[in-house]
Amino acid sequence: MIQRPKRIAVLGAGQIGAIIASMLAEQGHDVTLADASASQLKNAASSAYATEVVDASDVPSVKALLGTRDIVVSACPYFVNKGIATAAVETGTHYFDLTEDVATTAFIKEIGARSDVALVPQCGLAPGFICVLGADMASRFDTLKTVKMRVGALPLYPTNALRYNVTWSVDGLINEYCNPCEIVFDGQPILVPALEGIESVMIDGVAYEAFNTSGGLGTLTETLAGKVRDLSYKTLRYPGHAEIMKLLLRGLELADDKETMRRILNHAAPFTRKDVVVIFVTGIGQKNGRMEEESIVLRYDGTPELGAIQLTTAAGCVAMVELFLSGKLPQKGFVRQEDARLADFLSTRAGARLTNESRGSEAAKAVYKQDSRHAV
Repeated sequence: MIQRPKRIAVLGAGQIGAIIASMLAEQGHDVTLADASASQLKNAASSAYATEVVDASDVPSVKALLGTRDIVVSACPYFVNKGIATAAVETGTHYFDLTEDVATTAFIKEIGARSDVALVPQCGLAPGFICVLGADMASRFDTLKTVKMRVGALPLYPTNALRYNVTWSVDGLINEYCNPCEIVFDGQPILVPALEGIESVMIDGVAYEAFNTSGGLGTLTETLAGKVRDLSYKTLRYPGHAEIMKLLLRGLELADDKETMRRILNHAAPFTRKDVVVIFVTGIGQKNGRMEEESIVLRYDGTPELGAIQLTTAAGCVAMVELFLSGKLPQKGFVRQEDARLADFLSTRAGARLTNESRGSEAAKAVYKQDSRHAV
């Protein structure tokens, strides 16, 4: 199917939204980047796309914008996406977002059941690209035993006590550190607490810790139900980060005071483009009559022009838009990330960047050690 230019609104002119708008405009689409902040729009302004002041939390204003658009991409905090998705359905606008929030995705799935437009939440990196990789890994085995998915978006040079810099949404980060996490354990879907299940991971000589965070599996627990014994997603950080976050969120009870937690992170962990994204997916199962293990290790380094988390999140989202426009995804209703075939995903213009700009490969070596003191 030939892709024709579309009228696309991108809501949210932050670090990710502006890159998504640029990528879509480069493909010839008529793009409008919208945000409630005129100063934010001024900082993100480009000759490649138009800008418009629109408050994404004001549903009537969103509907007015979407009434003249074919597609909307929300790069806004998760808590405004229910209203944006509702406006998209009412205006007949296909919808994409970056949310990691489980409750928001469940709402979008519900309205998608009776929608004539496509609703594609959880685009980006994790959930997003990692779910496409995880589904592909699962398909490689005759009988599947285990799939482990690990993703880290980290500063290349950690300099603060948190050993972390905020490279995307502060609200999304706090959300995934606070909410229960879906996994499959011993064949059954269960919920486990965030910031637990700590493991030691060494990839290419660098030591990380991995721990439970919410939302990274997307809809894979449902998709692989009955097909896998153990399925998990964990976030990679430098060692010691999880214990500090538990002290802040639980010991000091800042999980109940997210505004204070937001101020702390904005002050202590400023944005950086000197970042790195690490992806590690491993699968174990029966293949050709014997038990085998396969792994994928990918690494992306940020540049002064484009951070690694900006590249991977924006490219993951735009690749899904490309697949939809080419007819390789369902054209209406709720669309899962794993509805995309990995080969198709990587053949898009945006998806190809995730191959061409990666320093990793399937042959990369990884040493994985579970710390039994913190096992689920």
